[in-house]
Amino acid sequence: MKLIKTEEAVGHVLCHDITQIIRGVSKGRIFQKGHIVTEEDIPVLLSVGKDHLYVFEKEEGMLHENDAAIILKDICQGKNMEFGEIKEGKIELASTIDGIFKIRRNHLKAVNQLGEMMIASRHGDTFVKKDDKLAGMRIIPLVIEKEKMEKAKAAAGDKPLFDVLPIKKKKIGLITTGNEVYYGRIQDTFTPVIIEKIEAFDSQVTEHVILNDDHERITKNIIDMIENKKVDMVLCTGGMSVDPDDKTPLAIKNTGAEMISYGSPVLPGAMFLLAYYQGKVPVVGLPGCVMYAKRTIFDLVLPRLLADDPISVEELSVLGEGGLCLDCPVCTFPNCGFGKGH
Repeated sequence: MKLIKTEEAVGHVLCHDITQIIRGVSKGRIFQKGHIVTEEDIPVLLSVGKDHLYVFEKEEGMLHENDAAIILKDICQGKNMEFGEIKEGKIELASTIDGIFKIRRNHLKAVNQLGEMMIASRHGDTFVKKDDKLAGMRIIPLVIEKEKMEKAKAAAGDKPLFDVLPIKKKKIGLITTGNEVYYGRIQDTFTPVIIEKIEAFDSQVTEHVILNDDHERITKNIIDMIENKKVDMVLCTGGMSVDPDDKTPLAIKNTGAEMISYGSPVLPGAMFLLAYYQGKVPVVGLPGCVMYAKRTIFDLVLPRLLADDPISVEELSVLGEGGLCLDCPVCTFPNCGFGKGH
C-alpha cells in the first residue's frame, strides 16, 4: 500500500475500512476496503480526520487485513459455530447451538505468540447458548506477510482451535442416601434441587431411590440403574464427608468405576466425587452444599457431563483459581469468575 493525500485520492482503491465515530450517537463504517474514492467522498473523508489515505499498491507476498482475518477464522472455526461480517479487519464467531465451548489452549497460545495477529475468546469448558459470541480475531497491521500467516496455520495444527459440543438429553439416575432421610426423620430437600438443575438442560431424572447408609445397597443400586435401567448418569446425594458413617464414596468405588477425583478445589463443592463406570457412564457424588448453595461445583461440571465431555483430574485441579464463589448479593453466574480456572 502507499500513503497519498486525500485530495489526490480520486480513482484510487481504499485498502482499509474508514470508520466514523460520533460521540454518543454512532460508530460505524462509512467506506469499506475496495471502495473507489470519488470527488464527492473527499469532504466526507476530511471530516473524519483523514488528511491522508492508504491505497492499494499490490506487493508480492503480502496480504490485506481482511484476507488475513479469513485465514485466522479458518484455523479457529470448528463444529457448531458461524462467523459474521468482516468489519475493519475483524471477524467474530458465534455458537449455532447450546453446548460446551472447547479450546485447544496450547495452540491458541502459540498463534497469539507469533505477534501481528490476535485471537480473543471467552473461557473454554463453559456452557454457551445459541448465538452467544465465542471469539474475535484480526491481524494488527493493515497488511501482513503471507509467510507469517503460514506460520499461524502451522502453530494452530491440523484441527480447529475451537469447537462447541452439543448438550445431549439424558436419562439420570438419582440415589438419595442417609438414614435421616430414609427413616423419615427429615424431609428430602436435596432431590428437588437436583431435578430443577437437570431439567434446566432438558434432561430428566428417570430413576430415583432413597437408601440408608448401607454401602452395599448403594453399590447394588448404582449398578442396577446403569446395567438394567439404562440411565446415562448416576448422581448420589448425601454421605459424602469423611465421617466414618458416610459410606457413599466407598459405595461408588466398589462398583468398579474409575475414580477420577474425590475432592475438588472448589468452594462450595470440596467433597465432590467423580468416577466413570466402565469408562463412560459418570457416577457422581454430590456434597451437601449443592442442596443449599446457589452455585457449586455441580453447576460447573453438569453441562460438560451432559455433553459427553470427559473431565480429567488435571482439569479439576485448575479450578482452584476461580474456584471460590464469592456469594455475591446478586448472583450473575455464569457471567462471573466462578469456575473459570484457566
